[in-house]
Amino acid sequence: MKSLDSTVKSIGSVDRTIEPQIVAHLNDLTKPPGSLGRLEEIALQYCLVTGTAKPRMGKKRICCFAGDHGVADEGVSAYPKAVTPQMVMNMLAGGAAINVLSRHAGADLVVVDMGVDDPLEHAKGLCRRKVRRGTDNFTRGPAMSVKETEQAIAAGIELAMDARKDGVTLIGTGDMGIANTTPATALFAAYLGCPVESITGRGTGIDDTCLQHKVEVIKKALDVNRERLATPLGTLAAVGGLEIAGICGLVLGAAASRMPVVVDGFIASSAALAACRICPAVKDYLFFSHLSQEQGHKVVLKEMDARPILSLDMRLGEGTGGALAMLVIEGALKVYNEMATFSSAGVSEKQP
Repeated sequence: MKSLDSTVKSIGSVDRTIEPQIVAHLNDLTKPPGSLGRLEEIALQYCLVTGTAKPRMGKKRICCFAGDHGVADEGVSAYPKAVTPQMVMNMLAGGAAINVLSRHAGADLVVVDMGVDDPLEHAKGLCRRKVRRGTDNFTRGPAMSVKETEQAIAAGIELAMDARKDGVTLIGTGDMGIANTTPATALFAAYLGCPVESITGRGTGIDDTCLQHKVEVIKKALDVNRERLATPLGTLAAVGGLEIAGICGLVLGAAASRMPVVVDGFIASSAALAACRICPAVKDYLFFSHLSQEQGHKVVLKEMDARPILSLDMRLGEGTGGALAMLVIEGALKVYNEMATFSSAGVSEKQP
């Protein structure tokens, strides 16, 4: 299993020396320059990430990481922790939203048990990478040890490497874990310094009283763990989650493999931010799929200087926004590869 340190050392910024060649091809397509807007930007980024002016779309895959959270005991979610293993079983049976949308996108779905508080003994088709049965309640101390966090990251790195070996050229992130908007919000507050009130949302649909309680819980967690927030890894261990650490590893492993990553919504963005804090060059490899309805996501994406591809008022997670964005990215690649060019089609260009 590749270590975190060796993975980070192998990640570099994308090579922009081929950018003029890519832009020249885009401008030679039979359309006014720039008229396909974000599709052209997406095609350019995909080419830069994969290091070629002649890109191809191979297999697509979404890895949905599942984990439970000790902070759920604080009553910050509208649903009980039992829903996490129930939804994992639903995904394995093909009945969740991510099953429908990953099929629609033509993407493989891998469901990963990173830290579900259930043995899931009879779960067929489950990718088993369980570090432990849920995190500790981070209002009383760290959610995880640094060693456990590194183990979860390493599992994500390994899954990215396996995907590359399987011919995957576009990988997406997904998550499942009751109460996981709470650690995600804590991570954003710790990494970005955002006021907790401005980025705390309703998650699974909590009322005003519970929302205020959730804010206080996050503030308490940040205060209790203050001395542990000095490093990106220490922060992830203190106030993160096992599935968030797994996604962080997937992002790092994909970047090391020069594979574009489609980041899902609010939870996945916190994992992507953790990866960027650990290795800033990772940012080049990320497509942010959509703007979540969670109130803090807009604030966070602005702080990260990230432009989401879609905005559909979604807040489910699972990788659902990522699956839809994959179709847009694939469309951008088809435009790049399949449109005729002025030089080949005999179409007159704009008059000087």
